[in-house]
Order: sequence, then C-alpha cells, then structure tokens
Amino acid sequence: MNYDIIVIGSGPGGYVAAIRAAQLGFKVAIVERAELGGICLNWGCIPTKALLKSASVFQYIKHAADYGISAGEPNSDFPAIIKRSRDVADQMSKGIQFLLKKNKVEHLQGSGKVKPGKIVEVTDAAGAKTEFAANHIILATGARSRELPNLMQDGKKIIGYREAMTLPVQPKSMVVVGSGAIGSEFAYFYQSIGTQVTLIEVLPNIVPIEDEEVSKALERSFKKSGMKVLVGVSVESVDTSGEGCLVKVMTKKGEEIIACDIVLSAVGIATNIEGIGLEETGIATERGKVVVDDFYKTSIEGYYAIGDIVKGPALAHVASHEGIICVEKIAGKHAEPLDYGNLPGCTYTHPEIASVGMTEKAAREAGYEILVGKFPFTASGKATASGSREGFIKVIFDAKYGEWLGAHMIGENVTELIAEVVVARKLETTGKEIIEAVHPHPTMSEAIMEAVAVAYGECVHL
Repeated sequence: MNYDIIVIGSGPGGYVAAIRAAQLGFKVAIVERAELGGICLNWGCIPTKALLKSASVFQYIKHAADYGISAGEPNSDFPAIIKRSRDVADQMSKGIQFLLKKNKVEHLQGSGKVKPGKIVEVTDAAGAKTEFAANHIILATGARSRELPNLMQDGKKIIGYREAMTLPVQPKSMVVVGSGAIGSEFAYFYQSIGTQVTLIEVLPNIVPIEDEEVSKALERSFKKSGMKVLVGVSVESVDTSGEGCLVKVMTKKGEEIIACDIVLSAVGIATNIEGIGLEETGIATERGKVVVDDFYKTSIEGYYAIGDIVKGPALAHVASHEGIICVEKIAGKHAEPLDYGNLPGCTYTHPEIASVGMTEKAAREAGYEILVGKFPFTASGKATASGSREGFIKVIFDAKYGEWLGAHMIGENVTELIAEVVVARKLETTGKEIIEAVHPHPTMSEAIMEAVAVAYGECVHL
C-alpha cells in the first residue's frame, strides 16, 4: 500500500505532523505500537499534571484554615489518585484517536522500521511483517528514561517515570536522583502527599538549566515542605538486597548511606533510535541524535526526523512545531526554521517555574550589558489575595538595543504567563511597549509589566 507520508510514532510530534499533513491534502498513515499520543500523553506531560493537580488540591485542603474554611485533616487516597491520572491519560488518548479518524489518517498498529527505497516495515504484535511505501517518511520515535550503569532500573525498587505513575502502594520514603523537570515534579508530588523525599542533584543547583535565582528559590520551597535536597552529590550505587534500598552517595564530606523504600531515577532521557532501520537506510546520526537540516530532512532523501530524536530540547511543544514545519515544507508552503532561542520551558512543581531565553549568567557571559528587573509576588495584590505570594518574575534586557533577552518566573501559575514573553520576543517588542500595554488588575500577569518597569527604573509598586 502506498502513502504520500508515513509517520513513525504518534507522540506530540508524530500525531501533529500526521494531522497537519492530512489537512494539506496528503494521504497519511501513522505507525504506533502502543497507545496513541505517545509517552507525553500517556506516560509524561498529561498524567503527571493530573497527579500534580491531586497534590495541589490535597495541599489546599490541608491549608483550608488559611482561607477561613474548616475542612478537617484530609487523607490522600493513593490508588484513587493514580486511577484518576490514568483515566485522564486514557481520555486524551481516545481524543487523539478521534482526531486521526476525523482527518482520515490511517493507524498502522505495530513497530515501524525504515528500509531503503522509502519503505516502512511494520511488525504487529504477532510478529507478522507488512511493508508500506511512501514518498516521505517522518521518524518521530521519541525517547525513554535514561539508565546509568550504577542505577539500573528493575521496575520495583529502582524505577523510572512510568513506574512512578503507577505504583500500587505509596512509599513511605523515596530518593529521587536528578532534579530536572521530571525529577522535581515527582519529588514535589510524592512529598506533598506524605512520602519523605530526598532529592539528589550532582550539579550545584536543582533544576540546573534555570536561572540561578529561580533554582535557589525552588530549593528553599522544597526544604520548607520538609523535602531533603542534596546538591553537588553523586549516587555511587544502590543496594536493593534488603527490604528497601540503601543508596550510597558521595558528598563533599565523603560517603553517606541513605535508606529509603524506593529510588526514582530521573537522570534524563535516551532517544529511541535503535532498531528503526537507520543503519540499513544510511541515515546519519551524531551523539544519539538523527542529523537533520533546518526543515528536518535527514541525510537520505525522503526521510525526515522530528522531536526528541533530533537537535534541540526534548519538549512536547517543540516536537509539535517541528512536525508542522516539516510537513509544510514538504507541501511546498513557506516555512521558517524554528527559533530555538525562543522556546519556553515549564516545570509544574509548586511553585511553578517558567522561562524563556537567556539566564542572567548566560547574558553576562555573552558580553551583553544588561538591564535586570525583578518583581516579587509579595508585592502583587492578586498573589496576596490568593495566598500565593511565593516567587517572582525576573526579566533581562540588552541595555544597548532593548532586546528582550530572557524571562524567568517562579510562582503560582507562571506556566500560564510565559507565553506573553514568548510572543513579545517573537514580535521584537520593546520593554517600553510592555510597560505601556495595559495589564489587567488585579492579576498575576501584571507582575510581568512590573518587572519590566523595574528594569527601566519606572516601577511604582516597589
């Protein structure tokens, strides 16, 4: 059977590429061996947000008296929290199934492998192989939890993010190794519902890609919640021979042993590029990523790659935009390369983190003379009224030309605020224009305008 485009993988890169291709008039098929929607929808972005929402509600009830409400001492129902998360994921996966059918994208169930001559071999659950031809083949196979030699996952005592979402019993204690978005979110979730969490980061700061002030603020918040946070500490080994786990770590003072029920390894991701036919087809790779041009063409004509398996951050919204750019270029439409310098990143802990562009340190190291503005939520009427005064908005401008170099936020719902900065930077908006644009009061969003006003020495409310 012949198609115009075959997409391998139905994550946020793959299914978006497939649907956009169908909208442009192509005959499209998508290959998926597991649940439609990929890791993000089924085992990542969406179900983790459901877990975090449950943790947030639990914390609200625990602090109901702060709002003048008597609610009693709440109890978390761990199996019910897990079930709700899975139900949310299932519901969203069915939504993807509906969208694919609506756009007449055919779902080829099985594992996909590319072959020379623009052929995709699909192996179903029974092992039967079927070949399909296409004018264009897009690889969107995503990534999985990365494993370290001294931290091999057994799925029971040393687990990855998938198991962390479906544990049958809530552990009393947990060590989370790695403080990126995945590690920090799970650390917050489990700490919030009563598990004693120890978060370990080998680098000097947690959430290490964030601005240092944001990292320090989240660390303080975590410690205030009772979480143990260890930075500049490496995990040497884990002994799982007993009832629980004994984690040997190396600190500045020497070796220490941390006892816990379970260890969550959140040390990053590994790309799914093995066994998909890259070598046989001659598609070039470098450092575990498929080599592509600005429009996601690989080294072999007719083959493309998007998402976690190519350059750039492994983020769902990035993969989706890459997929759209890829198929619009194939269709001959005017497509512009993605601006990887203007990609927002979000971490859904409490407080939340959102950022885009350069950190203050990166801007200084790049040689910019900068203007920095910082507005704390303690000075925000909306934040005070809602009981969410923790955190701040920080903005960075080039003093010479006024370019908005970066923004870094920590606080309640800041993941909903960062888009203003992304759009403003896309439009090359100046700080003066942000100050002059009327922001509604009282809202959390006006803190962006206030932070910009601080940078330009015009802030009224500090």
